[in-house]
Amino acid sequence: MKPSTKSTHFAHANKRKSPPKKSNMDAVPKNEVKEMFMAWFKKRNHVGQIMTKQDVVQNILLKLNAKQNDALEEAMNELKKEQLIEVQEDGVTLVLTKKGTQCV
Repeated sequence: MKPSTKSTHFAHANKRKSPPKKSNMDAVPKNEVKEMFMAWFKKRNHVGQIMTKQDVVQNILLKLNAKQNDALEEAMNELKKEQLIEVQEDGVTLVLTKKGTQCV
């Protein structure tokens, strides 16, 4: 039998693709969501101000586009990490901190 003359160079097809790097464009929707929260608190700027679930829905969730909606959780986590807000046990009610009043 003759050896096959077909080329078996498919290494490029089997390469594992790495996930795309996060770009600055990914940060834009997150920052927009953070600004929406802080704009709401700016109008009600005192320590302990509560943003209820209803406030979140009316003033934030209904105004989000798809990219902002995907960035919502990350935006809230950053505000919490920066100690600008506290998230209550229900996971939705937000409280403005003293540090948050100084940043709005």
